Amino acid sequence: MKAPDGFSLNAESDVSTRLDAPQTAKYEYGVPLQTSDSFLRFPSPLTSSLCTDNNPAAFLVNQAVKCTRRINLEHCEEMETLSMAYYSSPKILRVPGSGIEVPIMVQSIVIRSLNKTLTRLEDTEILRVSKQGVVEAGHIKICTNVVLEVTYSLTYTDTGEVIKADLFLLLGAVSSAMVPLQQKFEIYFIQQNAKPVPLSGNPGYVVGLPLVAGFQPQKGSGIIQTTNRYGQLTLLRSTTEQDCLAAEGIRAPVLFGYNMQSGCKLRVFSNVSVLQWGHGLTKALTCRLVAQKMKSLLKGQGFPDYVAPFGNSQAQDVLDWVPVYFITQTSHVKDSCQLPVALTVEVKWTKYGSLLNPQAKIVNVTARLISSSFPETNSGNERTILISTAVTFVDVSAPAEAGFRARPTINARLPFNFFFPFV
Repeated sequence: MKAPDGFSLNAESDVSTRLDAPQTAKYEYGVPLQTSDSFLRFPSPLTSSLCTDNNPAAFLVNQAVKCTRRINLEHCEEMETLSMAYYSSPKILRVPGSGIEVPIMVQSIVIRSLNKTLTRLEDTEILRVSKQGVVEAGHIKICTNVVLEVTYSLTYTDTGEVIKADLFLLLGAVSSAMVPLQQKFEIYFIQQNAKPVPLSGNPGYVVGLPLVAGFQPQKGSGIIQTTNRYGQLTLLRSTTEQDCLAAEGIRAPVLFGYNMQSGCKLRVFSNVSVLQWGHGLTKALTCRLVAQKMKSLLKGQGFPDYVAPFGNSQAQDVLDWVPVYFITQTSHVKDSCQLPVALTVEVKWTKYGSLLNPQAKIVNVTARLISSSFPETNSGNERTILISTAVTFVDVSAPAEAGFRARPTINARLPFNFFFPFV
């Protein structure tokens, strides 16, 4: 789902949905999925582990939950939440408030027996699956064809329309030993004609591929990344002219394992810069405006807040992402202007996993914005300021040490009369 400014929203979020959301010509992120009679119900545990069936499924919010149900085996056929029809009969509206319905198509049914054996039904057998019912095996009552797992797969367009809904079910037999019953529900969204996102490693980073980075717009939301994977974390790119204003917007991607350094020159006057902010500005205001411009040159547009630990990290796993620690270093000198002149990024990584096939994992990212003091001179004097950016990769892996098993100890005790009558 594309958002403004070339960003794509591919994260999972704990956004609270509103049933009274205004009807629009398209689905928006977090809006409940409407059906012909109400909304698509997605059972979830709320205040306890018990399933709550009035929870709505929200657009573009991928979820996977488990919850329990208290059932009476003798009357299990009367519980509609255990039947396949309860999850396959709703018809989703293509867009909110429209009359176009998208039926839910059952794509797969797997039957699980009491001994955990799985059997996938053929397409011709799906239509002949009966409703759940009670059978007796000796003195044991068993409820058959009970819904154990439900998986929705919804396909949508970039205009916010739901065009396809698939359902995958796991049915099984339930005995009294399995009560209360645990059910699993999952829903995920697939964009139509979406190209697979290339990875920077699987799972560890590969040398020479760009770092995966993004930012979190608000607490509790997922990571948002730009669609240009080579523009998620960038540095200044040096040019032959070495002019910062001429090279503005030209950035170089940070590639894993490659130490980089670049820079340019910026000509600044005492009370007015080549940026043409006017001759009537005060020294303090001029200094602040120049500092803002130099900071934007160093950081670029959309400097990330988080970096992915692995090359294939998912945007919804926010807790696994590594935050970027931003440090500002200044030197205070009387009657001087503090201007940022350098940005250094230090990426610490380690070898993770087996010694035979270690994977590169990022564990810490620190960005330092270094400012220098420039004395205020007479108006009209020109000064050339050197601006530089650098990135350094540091291997913090602990050295591998050979491990030896502890020498076994013998703790054998003989009976007190073992040598009787010789001793």
